[in-house]
Amino acid sequence: MTSALFVVSEEGYWAEECVEPLTTLESAGVDVTVATPSGDPPVVDERSVDPDEVGEETAERAREVHENHAELNDPEPVARVDADGYDAVVFPGGHGTEWDVNQDKHARALLRDAVAGDDGTALVVCHAVGILAFTRTDEGEFLVDGRDVTGFPNEWEEGIVDDDDRMPDGRKLPYWVEDEVKAAGGNWDAELDADASVTVDGDLVTARGPESSSAAAQALLDELGVAAAAGD
Repeated sequence: MTSALFVVSEEGYWAEECVEPLTTLESAGVDVTVATPSGDPPVVDERSVDPDEVGEETAERAREVHENHAELNDPEPVARVDADGYDAVVFPGGHGTEWDVNQDKHARALLRDAVAGDDGTALVVCHAVGILAFTRTDEGEFLVDGRDVTGFPNEWEEGIVDDDDRMPDGRKLPYWVEDEVKAAGGNWDAELDADASVTVDGDLVTARGPESSSAAAQALLDELGVAAAAGD
């Protein structure tokens, strides 16, 4: 059976960016495991389940999955999982990833191993794309150097943080994803004129943000050679 490991933030993941790929893959028969940095259940960014922010239908569905999904509520610690045991490793986004997943050496190793091998594939979404700025190959080069990628753009970040880079909840954003990924050598194009943005470069699939989640899930299924469930 095709399998996927989801590495989800305990500091605030964006619900749709996890729920859409998670449920799409499961509906297609993919076996899903969830991991978090410490092994505690992931924490959802409350803005991503706020009907005023994302719409009532999206908010209701996302909260239901967040609260009731068995694997999402019983994750493994990232230090105890191995990319070799999965066909794909998925990194949902959300600002919270900047404080934990993107900085976690075990999460970075999972990404490196998924992309470096002949069989693995990685999907990295939105702010989680920032992990590419801190992940190096076995030879010490930046994993993203020379690769085509998309992710959460500076233009959108400007509408969220204040002049001191503070989030609406008061936390100081430690870095901007676009800046760091470009500095690490990534060929960045967030396709701001497009409704969705998903980029496939070898074994690495990146997605811009929540509105790209559905297309990202389909791209991952295509890379895995798995047919989507009827109706998806």
